Amino acid sequence: MSAAKIGILTISDRASRGEYEDKGGPALHAWFSRVLSSPWEAVARVIPDEQSLIEATLIELSDVHGCSLIVTTGGTGPALRDVTPEATEAVCEKMMPGFGELMRSASLKVVPTAILSRQTAGIRGKSLIINLPGKPSAIDDCLNAVFPAVPYCIDLIEGAYLEANAAQCAVFRPAYAKR
Repeated sequence: MSAAKIGILTISDRASRGEYEDKGGPALHAWFSRVLSSPWEAVARVIPDEQSLIEATLIELSDVHGCSLIVTTGGTGPALRDVTPEATEAVCEKMMPGFGELMRSASLKVVPTAILSRQTAGIRGKSLIINLPGKPSAIDDCLNAVFPAVPYCIDLIEGAYLEANAAQCAVFRPAYAKR
């Protein structure tokens, strides 16, 4: 089995300039290292909050690198420069609003300001793109909530086969879909 490629995209003006330590990208890498039991490799990028650059990077990770899953961190709030959801919507053929709904629901159990989050997800070709918050603990909360459905979603779009350590995350696949 070849390694699945997972795009890890940090969107932060300050981190891209080296003024702030990127904590979101490493938190995502650590989460996948802990949870995934199938081979995978990260394709990581740190870029500023510029919609055209976010769009170009999402297209690169999907179309050039063949990432079956692309996770973004940062740029999902209401601030003027937060444009990650807009960039995601611009490059996706299908939007998957249930991901954002579930992530906000999970986050609202922790902090009332989760209602300000504009996280979303969508499909571009054989890539599932999921927008996550920038805070490592919020990344954990959100991935724990949605990841049980991620491998089967990627199966349906003919991406790489992902398996998780059941003790870390109970992935759901219908009985007829198991390999």
